[in-house]
Amino acid sequence: MADPELVKKMLRAILQANKGGVPLSRLQLEYKELTGEQIPHKQMGHNNLDALLAIMPSVVRTERSRSGEMVCFASGAHETAHIAKVVARQRSSKKTGRPHLVNTQMRVKPAAPLVLNAKPQTSLRQPNHRGRGGGRGGGGGGGRGGHGDFRQPRDMRDGQSEGKTGVHPNKMYQNTPNRKGNPPAERSDKRMTLSSRFHKEVHAHLSRNSQQTGPPLNLNESLDSGKGKPYNPQQVQGRIREILGKYSNGFWVSKLPQIYRELYKQDMPTEAIKDMETWTHICIVEKTCSSNPSELLLYPAKEQNSTSSPPTILNPNSTSAPTPQRPTTTSSSSSPSPPSSPATLSPDLKLKLEELLVKYSNGLWAHALPKLFQDTYKFKLPGHVLENLHLLSDICTIDYPMPDNPKRAILYKGSSSGGGRGEDENCNRRNSSASEEELRVRQELGRRLSNQEVPSLQIPKEEYPSVLVVEATNTNGVILRYIGEGYSQAQESMEDEMRAFYGVDQSSPTPLSSPTSGQLVAVRAEEEEEILRAQVCEVMADKVKVHYVDHGFSEVINKTKVFELHEKFFKLPFQATKCILAGLEPFCQEPVVLKKFETMASGKILLAEILERGQTPIVVLYDTSQDDDVNINAACMKALQDKTLASPLQVNSAYMNVTVRSVCSDGTIYCQLPSRGLAKLNEILENIETYFHSQVTSEFLVSRPFCGKGCLARYKGKWSRIEITNLHGSRVLDILFIDVGVQASVEVFELREIPPPFLRDLMAIPPQAVKCCLADLAVSVGSWTPDAVQWLREKVLNTTDCSMKVAKVDETKRCIYVHLFTDKNFHDPARSLNHQMAKSDLFKQQPDVFLTSHSPAKIFTTTLSSKTPSTSDNTNGSPTSTSSPAKPHLRRVLSGPRGGGGGSTTTTSPPETPSPASSSLQLPPLLDFPPAGNNIDVYVSVACHPGHFVLQPWRDMYKLVVLMGEMILYYNKTEGKPLNIEKNQIYAAKVENSWHRVLVKGVLTNGLVSVYELDYGKHELVSCTQLRLLIKEFRQLPFQAITAQLAGLKQRQWSEEASIVFRNHVEKKPLVAQLEAVREATYPWDRKLIVFLVDTSQEERDIWVHDIMAEFADELTNEL
Repeated sequence: MADPELVKKMLRAILQANKGGVPLSRLQLEYKELTGEQIPHKQMGHNNLDALLAIMPSVVRTERSRSGEMVCFASGAHETAHIAKVVARQRSSKKTGRPHLVNTQMRVKPAAPLVLNAKPQTSLRQPNHRGRGGGRGGGGGGGRGGHGDFRQPRDMRDGQSEGKTGVHPNKMYQNTPNRKGNPPAERSDKRMTLSSRFHKEVHAHLSRNSQQTGPPLNLNESLDSGKGKPYNPQQVQGRIREILGKYSNGFWVSKLPQIYRELYKQDMPTEAIKDMETWTHICIVEKTCSSNPSELLLYPAKEQNSTSSPPTILNPNSTSAPTPQRPTTTSSSSSPSPPSSPATLSPDLKLKLEELLVKYSNGLWAHALPKLFQDTYKFKLPGHVLENLHLLSDICTIDYPMPDNPKRAILYKGSSSGGGRGEDENCNRRNSSASEEELRVRQELGRRLSNQEVPSLQIPKEEYPSVLVVEATNTNGVILRYIGEGYSQAQESMEDEMRAFYGVDQSSPTPLSSPTSGQLVAVRAEEEEEILRAQVCEVMADKVKVHYVDHGFSEVINKTKVFELHEKFFKLPFQATKCILAGLEPFCQEPVVLKKFETMASGKILLAEILERGQTPIVVLYDTSQDDDVNINAACMKALQDKTLASPLQVNSAYMNVTVRSVCSDGTIYCQLPSRGLAKLNEILENIETYFHSQVTSEFLVSRPFCGKGCLARYKGKWSRIEITNLHGSRVLDILFIDVGVQASVEVFELREIPPPFLRDLMAIPPQAVKCCLADLAVSVGSWTPDAVQWLREKVLNTTDCSMKVAKVDETKRCIYVHLFTDKNFHDPARSLNHQMAKSDLFKQQPDVFLTSHSPAKIFTTTLSSKTPSTSDNTNGSPTSTSSPAKPHLRRVLSGPRGGGGGSTTTTSPPETPSPASSSLQLPPLLDFPPAGNNIDVYVSVACHPGHFVLQPWRDMYKLVVLMGEMILYYNKTEGKPLNIEKNQIYAAKVENSWHRVLVKGVLTNGLVSVYELDYGKHELVSCTQLRLLIKEFRQLPFQAITAQLAGLKQRQWSEEASIVFRNHVEKKPLVAQLEAVREATYPWDRKLIVFLVDTSQEERDIWVHDIMAEFADELTNEL
């Protein structure tokens, strides 16, 4: 007999994966492709499929198309139903008013899963033998710090004793974004049944947004433990001296116990590890930028190391334990010796540098220091500072992410002093926004809860949790509820239980006789039969004012509706919480802001981007229910604009003294028209220039950028208003100069906050750049030839006396269609640039002579500069990165391994071997891997099936983030020239908003190019105009993507069901890979690893993926 529930789940999964519906004639085929069987309608007692579907209205609805064909649609997803239920059950203080449409169709945005801050990463917790049910013997193994840091596997005997000792939470990842996905299922001692596990994981995969998955937050590093026994310090010191003699460039302290055990065949005393910091004559223990106390570096004492050595590129053929780059070393082989300089820096200078580094907690490029220092403190930074960065080692950590260039360093402020300061700021902010009533209730809460304690509400681990906005009387205290498992779902379960417990039967509890202020009680809500948790705020004669702690508002009710709260309802944290809307702090009580927020957000389900995870988190809210994401914070800020300061544009009206500020590569132009707003803007910006010259402070540096934030950046040497449109990690971002229409990619240190004296006046002025298109042209925007764009730029950019006549106003595209003139003679249409261009040959497409599908002999014959150009102004005044201002997205694709990629395609096979022409390129060095049996920390960027997936080294992944940020800054500054694009050659390609190192797989006749991303393992299609030469500087870091297959399994043709299960367990997750073998090849992209994959995110056990897949394979075989 067929399982009806399983059939329903399979049908629901198919229909939800096909939002446009599935024709009834294809439904059987789709079902068979997924399950291997026909829909068992006869076994379920129905003569035909139509009859079966008719009794499943909760699963499927059928409609007849225009062609008369029956099409099946999903009736509604569980997720949507749950969200609708949350909204329906949400209590509100507003008893009247027409209900408004609530957003329940949320588009989940891709989170940046790993290295948003692009800091050097610590190791994952390494696996041991526990939790492994069969497969290879030999246990789990010790661990690996990533590329260039290998650990030998632990002995089986050590695994048990180390299993639950020395495990510390990795604090570095508290702010690491992740998207909660399908958690790895715990291993059971019983054999799995396919029906329970198969449909759960397959359904979860098909019914959720695939970009929702992400790495687990709790990444732990296991440290070797000892017994605390007495030891011989002289003996241990001598041995550490010997080890440091072997590894003179230093290594991670977490590696020391393993090295010690391997060399001396005994465990290193735990007390010795603690005592090392005092052995300054033997070694130096140095903290990294992370707040994790276990992330320490160990170096020889200074007197033992008279000469410095540069950070080196690891030898791919070396199998010895490589060492981390010591931050304070300078190059003695690749750069000249630094000149003599003071041995120390003055305390005042150090204090100023430390003040700058505090502002940039995610790191600051050393090359940015001189300009930043002079802008902030109005005098030059002494030249010897950059030449002797080791002088800063006591106030910061120095990292060299580009091994070919030791002068390119990132400075990280030590976390010990920075962390506390941020916490104090959060506390101050929280206290300032709390009402007197709330403070009084909090003070009494501890002694009024009948000796019961309610746990505090934890902020969800996701970067973009779903929230239900309750209300806001102050943007610094928006009341909301988190949606999802452990939050709204747990609250629903509790309230259902409360309804049953406080029922209307004879055994129901009696009302509370004498409630007291601050007491936590159960309340029968007015006008409903809901039983809710509440806190007594005020006791009156026969009424009580209560605050609903899970719904976020207060109400006066009759005393007869108040009951004593049973102790079992104290376990769930209060669900109503508060947040601060980022960027709106100075206008937190502005009526227009609050009115806009009420209209756009109150009572809706939104996505919250968490910028700071304090007790009152700072967030940006997004409505993703429409085609375009709406930034709620930015929309509320725009409510402050004074519309009378904008230029009123009317059809058939003419305007003179028009200035064309930029011409985009797609033909869009941005103009400035004379207006009150423009005159006022210029006056304020001049005053800001004077103000900045007179201020000696770092308070205007932007330390927390986010999409939609308004601030200042230099345009042609002067401060201009900008809006942040996209973030690539924490240091590189895309901006739009809102008053000139120019886009740029800059580093965060180039931005400044708007000074408070000018903030309100600047916010009131609408953007002065008017987006225009030339009317009556046969060629639409986006199809302009480079010749046409260049011709228009030459005509209008240097002309200050243009005029235009408005032909049409397109509100949907926010674009004005105009006839443009280079003089004031707008009465004669024949003199318009529109007419001149229409009569010319500028729009005739030239043949794509530069496109070829074969491989010539060489491509890189021109000597290319390896230096990234400094920030400079656009000479043509046009945006160079995109054709028009990009819509702000929730988060960056560059801040760690990408969640979605540029398209829906994924790797299905490794890239084919290129022709011998690739041998003419200077390729990066190969990724270095340890001998077989060692562990590697990895991130799985693509997972097709156990026979083919793509890994990235975990430890040095931040270097990839740094590299891609540099590529964005370099390539977005100049427009590309036509290239002779060749198959099987390496280029830089723009995919979405980021630049990637790619291998060209094929060139299509329509101008599209098929490329393989060498750092992420994805296949993409991009326009031929989005390719650039990959300069030498960007060919130093090894390509980070390497294909792999799962060890411990027989090679087979994996079914789609098994592939789904495999992807659920590994894709977009950090795992530990135990290396079995490396299949070498001529080119880096053809190498392949054979590895075991282990999920160590759960403290209590390790999940060996090959065991799961072997069990699934057995179950499928048995079913067949």
